[in-house]
Amino acid sequence: MPMTNEEHGRMTAPGTVVIERILPGPIERVWAFLTESDKTVKWFAAANMDLRVGGAVELLFGNNDLSPVKEEAPEKYKDVCDTGTTMVGHILAVEPPKLLSYTWSEDEDGASDVTFELAELDGKVKLTLTHRKLFDSDILVGVSAGWHAHVAIMVDILEGKTPRPFWSTHMQLETEYQKILFP
Repeated sequence: MPMTNEEHGRMTAPGTVVIERILPGPIERVWAFLTESDKTVKWFAAANMDLRVGGAVELLFGNNDLSPVKEEAPEKYKDVCDTGTTMVGHILAVEPPKLLSYTWSEDEDGASDVTFELAELDGKVKLTLTHRKLFDSDILVGVSAGWHAHVAIMVDILEGKTPRPFWSTHMQLETEYQKILFP
């Protein structure tokens, strides 16, 4: 079933996508899902984080293993996803349990950055995820769909539901984000 535009992230500036969700609390639980590897691996990637400004971040993705529904990576992602992908960055800001920001994919072309902001909201938690410096349209679409799918899996887990499959969710969202971001 297609998502509504209100559920999609939005471009707030060139190369910047923002995704907002209301999650089950408490805030400390959501913070743990952003920072503790035994929890991040369930919805996103195995994470090794030195939670201090300048500290290293290493994420090892296993998108094929995020759901009991097994799927193969789509052809366009097979070369980077069959063996797992590693992303290395550094912490830009950390204020437990409200703010985590780090660089993303540091390489010779420079890095983008991702920021997670958490706010308590009537016993729930508002997550604002911002990914900046995504200046290639294909990357912007893929990253938007990827974050949307990963966050949807985290919501499933936090709500006690079986996590949806990553790849079919991601590919549907790529089509939707292409239409929304570049009509």
